[in-house]
Amino acid sequence: MANIISDETIEYVGILAKLELSGEEKENAKQDMEKMLDYIDTLNELDTAGIEPMSHVFPVQNVFREDVVTNGDGHEETLKNAPLQKDNSFEVPKTIG
Repeated sequence: MANIISDETIEYVGILAKLELSGEEKENAKQDMEKMLDYIDTLNELDTAGIEPMSHVFPVQNVFREDVVTNGDGHEETLKNAPLQKDNSFEVPKTIG
């Protein structure tokens, strides 16, 4: 397995991610990436024949419903609190001259 990440790859990833990494950070990132690739190789060795692919680990179902108003909009009650009203709406001071 032993995936080897080159210094050029780390430089390139740093550029793509817009990161300025110190020498130590580059070395740590290289080791981390190598470990990740080794783990992926390990996963690729697993026998997944007969395993159904899934998009989520929990059973997820979309629950569609009709968009029905059940309690009305209450605009009359709301407008009772408005200091100023105009055309069935709140009237506010002009903010742009």
